[in-house]
Amino acid sequence: MVNKKLKDPIYNLYIIFPVYNNNYAHKIKKTMKTILHKAESRGFFDHGWLKTHHTFSFADYYNPQRIHFGALRVLNDDRIEGGTGFDLHPHKNMEVISIPLKGDLEHQDSLKHKDTIKEGEIQVMSAGTGIMHSEYNRNDDRPSEFLQIWVFPNKQNVPPRYENAVISDLIRKNEISEIVSPYPGNGKGLWIYQQAWFSIADLDKDSLQLYKMKSKESLGVYIFIIEGSITLKDLTLNRRDGVGVYDTDEVEFKATEKSRVLLIEVPPHQ
Repeated sequence: MVNKKLKDPIYNLYIIFPVYNNNYAHKIKKTMKTILHKAESRGFFDHGWLKTHHTFSFADYYNPQRIHFGALRVLNDDRIEGGTGFDLHPHKNMEVISIPLKGDLEHQDSLKHKDTIKEGEIQVMSAGTGIMHSEYNRNDDRPSEFLQIWVFPNKQNVPPRYENAVISDLIRKNEISEIVSPYPGNGKGLWIYQQAWFSIADLDKDSLQLYKMKSKESLGVYIFIIEGSITLKDLTLNRRDGVGVYDTDEVEFKATEKSRVLLIEVPPHQ
């Protein structure tokens, strides 16, 4: 094992993490490991128009132990008040995924897209060489809630792109349903420039699920409880808790009540 030092582009910091020789690692029996992030441990800011929780370091929230999980860089849980939103701002070389949870979210960008997405839909933006966009809640009478997720891309300086899709038809009750896959996609949901997979599980109480890693090159899977509660190994995860699971080829978990779970399988950040 050696230590590898990389610079984080958001904070301009060096992050040291272990890199294993693959020829040696395959001889070692894997023992599943977890990194638990309880909902109340996230960074929280109330800006009036925006209430936001940050699972990983972002903007004014900085925790050196919580910069990223592999290629998963940002997982923000945002609530935008009616008639407000994020003004036009830039992104570059990042895969940006938005998953509405309640209400409507209007997207506009420098590629001339103007779309509104709602619960049961998803949008993906490959920032590439650079893109400007805004996100607004156009309903004056109620807030909108959505997950804002950033993933480091495996291709730099691609032409920027935007796409959205309905995912409600892809989600099967008491199954783990894939909604985002690596480029060039597989006809299920949307794709991104990274060897990463997003899945959603809508579960009844006592539903037992087994998630199998889709790639041997993956670091692991980050599991985020949108609603409900699950047990995983010796852990109990409740609403908005998250856990990074690694050093394993599969993960078993069980819903202890009606639940919706987001799973994000990612490679190491190179």
